[in-house]
Amino acid sequence: QVQLVESGGGLVQAGGSLRLACAASGRTFSTAPMGWFRQAPGKEREFVAAISWSGTITTYADSVKGRFTISRDNPENTVYLQMNSLKPEDTAVYYCAAGRPTQSLTTRSREYAYWGQGTQVTVSS
Repeated sequence: QVQLVESGGGLVQAGGSLRLACAASGRTFSTAPMGWFRQAPGKEREFVAAISWSGTITTYADSVKGRFTISRDNPENTVYLQMNSLKPEDTAVYYCAAGRPTQSLTTRSREYAYWGQGTQVTVSS
């Protein structure tokens, strides 16, 4: 079983930065792919970024490419999402997700087994 707890959300002006963190419990963290998703009011949950278990492979949604960076610290059981040049359209609840051990990197939410409770990010114009 893996438990995920996100932190780092908040209110920021357009053009600003935030760093989200996701702390994971469970021994399988270091062998599982991790992802970040977001859901804005009235919209479906969408993929933001994902990282392989080793941290060597990353992938991003086109809408955040070049502005967001996903990284992980396996000894600390933590995955991060550095968000720069934030825009009002980035406003959403951001969720951390964990795949199963040795699972391939994926952008599909249904393939992630574990989810955090979410953290609110609000970008004002």
